[in-house]
Amino acid sequence: MPVIELLESMEKACNSHYHNQSLLLLLPLFLSLLVAGLAYPTQDEQSQIISRFQQYLQINTTQPSPDYQSSTQFLLSQANSLSLESQVIEFVKGKPVILLKWPGSDLSLPSILLNSHMDVVPFEPSKWTHPPLGAYIDEGGNIFGRGSQDMKSVGMQYLEAIRRLKLSGFQPKRSLYLSFVPDEEIGGYDGAKKLAYSDVFKDMNVEIVLDEGLPSTDENYRLFYAETAPWWLVIKSNGAPGHGAKLYDNSAMENLLKSIESISRFRASQFDLLF
Repeated sequence: MPVIELLESMEKACNSHYHNQSLLLLLPLFLSLLVAGLAYPTQDEQSQIISRFQQYLQINTTQPSPDYQSSTQFLLSQANSLSLESQVIEFVKGKPVILLKWPGSDLSLPSILLNSHMDVVPFEPSKWTHPPLGAYIDEGGNIFGRGSQDMKSVGMQYLEAIRRLKLSGFQPKRSLYLSFVPDEEIGGYDGAKKLAYSDVFKDMNVEIVLDEGLPSTDENYRLFYAETAPWWLVIKSNGAPGHGAKLYDNSAMENLLKSIESISRFRASQFDLLF
């Protein structure tokens, strides 16, 4: 599907009754099918794309002490190269939220937000084949680095998709925002949550948000319409009391294990649905 037709479909989806389902399906397609509607990147362009991704991976944004200053400078440099509007907001000191904007031709329409996070989880270097912050590329083209999956790759895909569209002369009808938040791996309370409840977010007039997913090694993408949700449970286990020297049936521990086994079976069934 040509890019222009795909974006027109996105516009229709936004205006439809089922825009949540429709647009969430169309957005990943939009990002993954850009090449189908544009000239394929030259070898030099591909090398530059990979190099930019490596630079992002090599910035140490590992919790609990992420280098947000370096990641912010890098992302702002990418925004400048793409002539995107940018602002850095610190709802909590030392935890910057980076907002980039590609203004649409019709500012009265609701906008689209593409979100990603800068921070990554800790690592044990001794358990890595290659340095976790080295962004090493092997002979098969595989890139090794913390954040290469979760989720610096996605943030860079957003930027590279915009780069390709701008090179083609495309102008979006709706404004497109990119947010890079600081603390997703530790709950997101000082980044995405503060943004979502702010006047800044209200003024953005966001219609739909595309967030984390699974990067793909081929042309096939797994689509999601919602994130996994935590369930917080309090389990009270009752059983026969008595001295520890005696083995009672239906003890509290036995009954607790039955609950855990039931939860484990349910969790396994959810994995079957996902994979």
